[in-house]
Amino acid sequence: MPDETPDPSEAPDVLTDDEGEPDDLPPETVVDEAERLTKLAREAVVDEEAAAYRVDRDERLADHDYTARVREDDTRDVLVLHPEEWVEDGEIRTERIEAVDRGIEIPLSGPGEGDDWQEIDDYNRDVVADVRETHGEDHAANVGALADFVGNHYAKPIHDATADELSEFLTEYYPRNAWPTAAQRDIVEKSVRVAFSVADERCPLGE
Repeated sequence: MPDETPDPSEAPDVLTDDEGEPDDLPPETVVDEAERLTKLAREAVVDEEAAAYRVDRDERLADHDYTARVREDDTRDVLVLHPEEWVEDGEIRTERIEAVDRGIEIPLSGPGEGDDWQEIDDYNRDVVADVRETHGEDHAANVGALADFVGNHYAKPIHDATADELSEFLTEYYPRNAWPTAAQRDIVEKSVRVAFSVADERCPLGE
């Protein structure tokens, strides 16, 4: 798939600072949608579908005079949202950056996902509790195993797991480490989908 961004080595890291958010950032709903569309583009198997997701994302950001790129670090990929005025001929011009806190960084992959492990584990355990309350103990046991897997192996929330990571869980980790009952084993793939559905998130597993 063609690279959707300028060469990350030609642009500086754009980090938020600790002085609070400026008033002219895109709305949180737009930022969340940009993250969702970027992830959909990365998961798409057809180039045209991926391009359509990126166009949708870029149009939503352009309404707020923002643009996006994906920076590939050594350990993770990061979605960077920043004002269009920072860019000229596809490159970020450092002399145009007056307030670095107008840049927004969203980790897309790799260890931590921007949070420490305890926060991630607490979140995943809340997902398990929600599944237990709404779908019963067998699904909760399976999602508990999924929480162990994504937390310990990838240090990320359940809902950030990729299709490949979920496949690894189902085919490798679960049979060897979960010690499921026959009933739990029969419904484990459905349990994965349930984990995503309780938070109204799209499950990347193929239909």
